[in-house]
Amino acid sequence: MFPNYDVIVVGAGHAGCEAAVAAANMGSRVLLATMNMQTIAQMSCNPAMGGVAKGQIVREIDALGGYSGIVTDHTMIQFRMLNRSKGPAMWSPRAQSDRLRFAEKWRLMLEANPLVDFWQEMVTGLVVKDGRVTGVRTGLGLEIPGKSVVLTNGTFLNGVIHIGEKQFGGGRAGEKAATGITEQLIELGFEAGRMKTGTPPRVDGRSLNYDVMELQPGDEPAGRFSYTETPPLLKQRPCYITYTSESVHDALRTGFDRSPMFNGRIKGIGPRYCPSIEDKIDRFADKERHQLFVEPEGWDTVEVYVNGFSSSLPEDVQYEALRKVTGFENCKMFRPGYAIEYDYFPPTQLSPTLETRLVKNLFFAGQINGTTGYEEAASQGLIAGLNAHLAINEQAPFILKRSEAYIGVLIDDLINKGTLEPYRMFTSRAEHRILLRQDNADIRLTPLAQAIGMNGLEDRMERVEQKNHGIKQIDQMLSTVNADPDQINPFLESIGSSPVIQKTKLALLLSRPHIGIEDITPYLPQLVEALPPTMMRPSASPKSISSIAAISSASRRWSIR
Repeated sequence: MFPNYDVIVVGAGHAGCEAAVAAANMGSRVLLATMNMQTIAQMSCNPAMGGVAKGQIVREIDALGGYSGIVTDHTMIQFRMLNRSKGPAMWSPRAQSDRLRFAEKWRLMLEANPLVDFWQEMVTGLVVKDGRVTGVRTGLGLEIPGKSVVLTNGTFLNGVIHIGEKQFGGGRAGEKAATGITEQLIELGFEAGRMKTGTPPRVDGRSLNYDVMELQPGDEPAGRFSYTETPPLLKQRPCYITYTSESVHDALRTGFDRSPMFNGRIKGIGPRYCPSIEDKIDRFADKERHQLFVEPEGWDTVEVYVNGFSSSLPEDVQYEALRKVTGFENCKMFRPGYAIEYDYFPPTQLSPTLETRLVKNLFFAGQINGTTGYEEAASQGLIAGLNAHLAINEQAPFILKRSEAYIGVLIDDLINKGTLEPYRMFTSRAEHRILLRQDNADIRLTPLAQAIGMNGLEDRMERVEQKNHGIKQIDQMLSTVNADPDQINPFLESIGSSPVIQKTKLALLLSRPHIGIEDITPYLPQLVEALPPTMMRPSASPKSISSIAAISSASRRWSIR
């Protein structure tokens, strides 16, 4: 019934989807097994991609030939570049996505790959012979042969959902938990643990009063994630900001005695940097309010995600507290927030390729490794899929160094340090973050992907070569073009910067942190003549470039392609 697949991917979340396309685009025949074909690439939590450090990861996935950036560009409803007030190394792209279209686009792209097959059923175990995985076993008792297996089970392994004093099995709302795999892995000698995560209530946007909230628009013009020619975002949906209050906190406290977090029913460790609302008001009792982001779920739906209000309190407590939030006085709730506990396997049991040390050709990726976040999961899936293909073909592994990518930092941290709480990426984790910018991921990584045989990168490599050529032109221009005092001093004096007394190279002038190339262009006609033509076509909202390093990076905000 089944061929002997090269790679079997278990789970079709963000890690599983990237693992499947990575292996297939390397030439492997892939089976993607999922319990529900209707929830492929489901955004289980917030409908957004990117953010601080996470946006850099999405750009790296794209540079390596992954699909997360492309899917996001095709389905986003808002784009913002975060941290613009800081240096370029901290700039982080983030996009609000249309939840339904995001999942649909991922499925269509997967189905367009002839090397990817699908099977809808729960995988309950592995087939292991002589210390090597040789396939998977399903709930129907079927054995599907495979040369390698990538487990990307997310929060489904023995998942338990908590809402107040109620608890029931599930991998996420409306979907059952996966059983059997944890028990077998423990029998094989693996160490397992429990973690938890949570999600906020979803509400009816028609019942909210946006006039009393703070508007949070996207960048104009909007940027993009992918280095390919994805369609520009010509219109955007705004998000909004509101706040909790003491009355909200008081309402929440009335349910603490029924909270699974406070009465000890939840044993798993939750994400420190994304705490529940009840955890916030308990840990930060001195704060009078907490910020909430009101995020639309898509173009054509009224469903709204209340970012910052994650909760496992009883549904009636959540509802009463929500209606005390400014703008939510008449809100209607679609479903309450909940917490979910699930099994994970400490990632110190993995090699740098994400292959397990105990069973050959078995790979783990995503939340099974103790991470949190779509972006962290997707990047692990990509690396696991690549290495599964390389391993069965007896080729050298693909391992990114900490100095080469945020993905390298992520995996190195996991396999060497492990994690006792859901791991998320921050720029502060990367000691080479000044070099690992979101604007140069293609230069850093696309040549590496091409070198190992990733298909479909010809156009990307041509763009990288053009970009490198543009950088050389810019470097040459900076070191040869002079600014005359009569031309530039009026501008310098207008911003309170010291005037120059003689002709000054642009490289020296632009080393002043408060001056960007777009600031001085109107004063220097010779600069317009010296710039490459594409430098004058910004592809995202331009802000000040604060250093010569930022200029030389050929930032994606300039269309050097």
